[in-house]
Amino acid sequence: MDSQSSSPRPRRPRWVPIAASLVGIALTASAGNWQLNRAAEKERLQAAFDAGAAAPAIHLGVEPLGAEQLRLRKVEAEGEFVPQARVLLDNRIHAGVAGYHVIMPLRLAGTGMHVLVNRGWVAAGRDRTRLPEIHTPAGVVRIEGTAVVPGRFLELASTDQSGAVWQNLTPERFVASKALQVQPVVVEQTSGADDGLVREWARPDFGIAKHYSYAAQWFIFSGLIALLFGFFHVRNARKK
Repeated sequence: MDSQSSSPRPRRPRWVPIAASLVGIALTASAGNWQLNRAAEKERLQAAFDAGAAAPAIHLGVEPLGAEQLRLRKVEAEGEFVPQARVLLDNRIHAGVAGYHVIMPLRLAGTGMHVLVNRGWVAAGRDRTRLPEIHTPAGVVRIEGTAVVPGRFLELASTDQSGAVWQNLTPERFVASKALQVQPVVVEQTSGADDGLVREWARPDFGIAKHYSYAAQWFIFSGLIALLFGFFHVRNARKK
């Protein structure tokens, strides 16, 4: 018989499974705590949103304001719409129908400052080469709405900023295309207007429940690692 085949296999050091289990427990517990911290952060944002919704509206004027100062706050503004600088955001769905969001700058009264207003949704026709007609009130108007900061988005192709139809919009992109000075937010208009546009804005979803769900999963993984380690440790001890 080959002497090498009969030689005992090298034993794995006892500390290896202990160290691996401790590392696994620490990593999964840390991930769970991170999700709890994210949930707490989102709860603070939710509380700030609720407080902002109950607070008086911020009046937008010539003075540039910070995006975070305005985010999800009620705002009001007076001025004249600039229809020749409008942008239609494509592929916006309402009640299962494809259409556009109508973004139009409002020149604030007596200033060169503008604010971008999402006036609402309009259905797209079957012929996409013919854009819908948008009725725009003439003269000075007063609008109210909620200030939002456009978030991150994925684009498969770059937007033609010279055209009237865009896939996505940011204030910075609008300024580069239209050369107008604007506040750093888009106002989702809530005040009524006889223009046929649909203004039904979804309440912001801060994803708080999602973070609590993820945290529970990570803590379950952590407990499972500890349970399996204890089970195999006891079994090996009994065999010895």
